Amino acid sequence: MENLSELSHVNVEENTIFEIQVALEKGELCSRDLVLYYLYRIAQYDQNGPKINSVLEINPDAIFIAEALDAERKSGGPRGLLHGIPVLLKDNIETNDRMHTTAGALALETHISSKDSFLVTKLREAGAIILGKTNMTEWANGMSSDMWAGYSARGGQVLNPYGDFFSGGSSTGSAAAVAANFTMVSVGTETSGSILSPSIQNSIVGIKPTVGLISRAGIIPFSHSQDTAGPMARTVTDAAILLGILSGKDEDDPATWKNPYSTIDYTTCLDLNGLKNANIGIFRKAPLTRYRDNEEYDEVLFENAVIQIKEAGANIIEDKDIPSFDRKWEWNKLNYEFKHSVEHYLQSLPSHLPVHSLSELIEWNKKNAERALKYGQNLLEYREQLNNPSNNSNYILELITDLYHSQNNGIDYAVHTYRLDAMVFPSYVGADISARAGYPSIAIPAGYKGNGRPFGITFAGKAFSESALIRFAFAFEQLTAHRKQPKL
Repeated sequence: MENLSELSHVNVEENTIFEIQVALEKGELCSRDLVLYYLYRIAQYDQNGPKINSVLEINPDAIFIAEALDAERKSGGPRGLLHGIPVLLKDNIETNDRMHTTAGALALETHISSKDSFLVTKLREAGAIILGKTNMTEWANGMSSDMWAGYSARGGQVLNPYGDFFSGGSSTGSAAAVAANFTMVSVGTETSGSILSPSIQNSIVGIKPTVGLISRAGIIPFSHSQDTAGPMARTVTDAAILLGILSGKDEDDPATWKNPYSTIDYTTCLDLNGLKNANIGIFRKAPLTRYRDNEEYDEVLFENAVIQIKEAGANIIEDKDIPSFDRKWEWNKLNYEFKHSVEHYLQSLPSHLPVHSLSELIEWNKKNAERALKYGQNLLEYREQLNNPSNNSNYILELITDLYHSQNNGIDYAVHTYRLDAMVFPSYVGADISARAGYPSIAIPAGYKGNGRPFGITFAGKAFSESALIRFAFAFEQLTAHRKQPKL
């Protein structure tokens, strides 16, 4: 099959969910054809040609689910905006179907979850089609300090569809698949930078929500204080639609009990004048050492973005200071939480699986070193020997210190002192302090360097300020229209 033009008269590439729903309602397109279209692109470009390698496995029931949702649409109408829309999930999000959940690890390659994660239940109820699972940095970059971002032993290396550039991590496959039009939208997860980084690198929109806006239940953990899932999309519109579906209180996740919204429609925040009279602080003090390499920063593109935000009617607040930004942050909190969370997760796995503790995982990897240990496992080995991870004075002190310096002496300080509605960071340099605070950020395209490498900016704010951040990001996106489709 050379192309899928015979399937419909609608060109779905780069279209928003709103536009696809109009075509579905008019009968110009059906969800079955939409699934076939994305499967074709995955076969043509993800597994062949440039071999982006973003998709780990396809849901074998995706076409059947699409056909059922098409029939439901005809008989009773759509459930909502996600009815019949394909969604890819990062491989650490559990699904109780014919797909596996492995966090990219070969030791779990036969693992099929006994239940859907809370967010997957919400997607299914909304009529979304779970199209498949995406590749990721193995154990969310928790395995080896030498492991390249976007690599897993199970799936190999995810490539950037824009060229020979850093692809970001750890939600790399979720970002690359969206960028390359292998799905309508995807879901990633973040502990610190794992949604924002690949979103910037792959020129898409990524929302890292407030911890507790989306349930953590049914997600292979890294850090119980910082983990969250979040939407990844080509447009702010699609990201906002997906975020509204994913959000909600879960009786099994205490982090969501503080969530002020039982339901929320973020599409009401899609305001072309969203930046008008907003007080936006510009953060310029990030040293180049905060970037993976100097190629991740572009002063001209960042200055252009600041000018464009001002042209959209925002009040630009310069020389904004975050007192704690350059303090010497500690990292053992994440090590202790990884030990506690992953050990607990492994202990809960069915008896037929080969590993049920970090020590068993390490030994299994050693026995299968040729396949499993391309980059070693020094991080797993370091964390395995930590004792009493949830009852350790150093851990407890670092936990409360993190919260104080990232919130009280960090983002909250800047917002209150300068009367800000949001802050803007170049690329994703604000990802870590927002992650430690548990606060939201939105990454959005802001142009391309001379060699074609994507560049972006991040809007960040206080807890549960997603509505405001979506307004600002949407206004910026609509004014600038920076995103360009990669040429595969």
